[in-house]
Amino acid sequence: MKIGFIGTGNMGRILIEAFCEAKVSTPSSLFITNRTIQKAYAIKRKYPEIHVCTSSIEVVHQSDFIFLCVKPLDIHPLLKELKTGLQGHQCLISITSPISVEQIESAVPCQVARVIPSITNRAKAGAALLTFGNRCSEHTRNIILSMFEKISKPILIENNITRVASDIVSCGPAFFSFLLQKFIEAAEAETDISKEDAVQLANEMMIGIGKLLESGYYTLPTLQEKVHVKGGVTGEGIKVLENELGDMFHHLFQSTHAKFDEDLQKVRHQFDNE
Repeated sequence: MKIGFIGTGNMGRILIEAFCEAKVSTPSSLFITNRTIQKAYAIKRKYPEIHVCTSSIEVVHQSDFIFLCVKPLDIHPLLKELKTGLQGHQCLISITSPISVEQIESAVPCQVARVIPSITNRAKAGAALLTFGNRCSEHTRNIILSMFEKISKPILIENNITRVASDIVSCGPAFFSFLLQKFIEAAEAETDISKEDAVQLANEMMIGIGKLLESGYYTLPTLQEKVHVKGGVTGEGIKVLENELGDMFHHLFQSTHAKFDEDLQKVRHQFDNE
């Protein structure tokens, strides 16, 4: 099985490295390219057996599964470029949320899937969101599921929850990383703790929460209940959070969905004017 990657930016590189280290594929079975070709060669320096291709169409000619790791508005022009080189047995896999598998299927003759990964997949953890096109065979679906079972928990989603699921799985690590950094900055500013000590303690706390949830010892509500002793210090902190968070997360989802709707309109314009 040969796997291609068109685009080796942040998420493309994360998937390539995760695939190599989880043995989803051998490096010699990977064919990669990038508009700035030096980025592809930077990956080859780490995995010398990877094949760097000089063009996207070369990746298509060499691969059975082709990951499109480019920006949403670059997908449609790329599909027009690749269309004549694609065959029915191949599968295009987009990793961008604003473009549906139905839209891609309307533009190419091959099988289509969408996988929205998370940065957590780099550690062979977290979820990956999967949606399969109508032409995607059961055999192809099983191969894609098998790929992502090695680096994530694959979860099938429908189009109507694409944005919110992506907010939680894909954007969530950035959101909560931001909050954790603010938590650390406040600890440093309000007490005598050093930033280095606060970072270490916060990192270990987050790792510990993840392991508790993974083990099934606690759910999020029961975890809070176990730490929140009536009349204790934690309770005072929870009061502050309840008073000051307000509708922050409601506004977050409203903002991400507004941007998503804007992207949908731009993408729809591209496909409707084909």
